[in-house]
Amino acid sequence: MRGDPSDRRRFLDDLLIQRRPRMAGVRADYDKVLRQRTALLKTATAALRQRHDHSVLDTLDVWDGHLVAHGAELLSARIELVGELRPLVEKSYQLLAPASRPADIAYRSSVEGVEAGLSVEHLADALQAGLVAKRSAEIERGVCLVGPHRDDLELRLGDGPAKGFASHGESWSFALALRLAAFDLLRAEGTDPVLMLDDVFAELDGARRRSLATVAADAEQVLVTAAVPDDVPEELSARTVTVEVQEGPAGRKSVAHE
Repeated sequence: MRGDPSDRRRFLDDLLIQRRPRMAGVRADYDKVLRQRTALLKTATAALRQRHDHSVLDTLDVWDGHLVAHGAELLSARIELVGELRPLVEKSYQLLAPASRPADIAYRSSVEGVEAGLSVEHLADALQAGLVAKRSAEIERGVCLVGPHRDDLELRLGDGPAKGFASHGESWSFALALRLAAFDLLRAEGTDPVLMLDDVFAELDGARRRSLATVAADAEQVLVTAAVPDDVPEELSARTVTVEVQEGPAGRKSVAHE
């Protein structure tokens, strides 16, 4: 919620890879090409400033083609995923915070003309056009200014952005809604994921705690951690394991007991 766009991109890509493992290769290929192209841009910046060999631009064209191929596939997969997550996020947030403004998400791309429903070929054309339009600026700055690595998952509450304007409770509810939406998406595909809630109840008020407990109770397996046992609502009846950190001659050690 309050982190960098890279955190939200990672959330999307991790979920993509869970659902479609081959996307790990697509993402790795894109990252590799991006590093190579960025290094070449820095070389081009120095060479052109000193009026040296202009053949570096021909090499840049080649890397542009690789970036477009992998980038368009990654773009397409992310946009499709956000379209599937969107109604699930809205539903989960409504369950957690029924009195709050409605939640919504959208994919915000650095590539002009990108929108839902476009084919991979159309996305590739848009990405190629973006690289052409930004080439001078990229060479001047020595960085790649266009592509999935500069995109973001836009989070909205009501008519405004959530980031920077959501309350503490709203921010946590939105973050949980994203995780619950991902959980629902995986479960709908026939898998049986474990719902992990790592010390989240401490950040929620009583009403949101009870709402989350109700949602969590519907999951087949739930793993809850809490620093304060009373933070976990009574509605969650489960086997409890207490982990105590003890100081000893050899240093700290953790002792678990039921």
